Amino acid sequence: MKKIMLLTMLLVVKMASAQYKPVDKESVLKFKIQNFGFDVTGMFSGMRGNIHFDPQNPANDTFDVSVDAATVNTNNDLRDSHLRGDGYFDVKNYPVIRFVSGKVRATNKKGVYLLMGTLTIKDKSKSLSFPFTASSVNNAIVFKGNFRINRKDFDIGGVSSISDELEISLNVIAKK
Repeated sequence: MKKIMLLTMLLVVKMASAQYKPVDKESVLKFKIQNFGFDVTGMFSGMRGNIHFDPQNPANDTFDVSVDAATVNTNNDLRDSHLRGDGYFDVKNYPVIRFVSGKVRATNKKGVYLLMGTLTIKDKSKSLSFPFTASSVNNAIVFKGNFRINRKDFDIGGVSSISDELEISLNVIAKK
């Protein structure tokens, strides 16, 4: 009887702390930056990683996700090729853009959390934090968030006509 109780408790704990994987085809990572005063938008794909998410215990949550840098897409083949080059993302030498969480905490709004972690682009890492929402939809969790970064922190672009700051928008669908 004790073994059955112990197994049941372990099963309940296992179900409460779920492991998820981002679904690349359903997830979107968009960016927006100014170039010569005009908005340029684009996106990345090739999302993969592991997400441990338990809304009841966010202090134990972890995110380790990445995208394929070579998938940069601004709907302009010439510009995309330029962005893949060594002056920007240098995808031959740095094929992955990665985010690893350090801490997650709940906010005073239901379903809103603060994610703190490290973003690595071209082997340059920078701490950042941003709020995100998490909601259950069917058999998935939808994570949404926005943040800004300075491209020069990651040695992207050098001196040019583009803004230093860009905005990133996430809509990540993750399933067990």
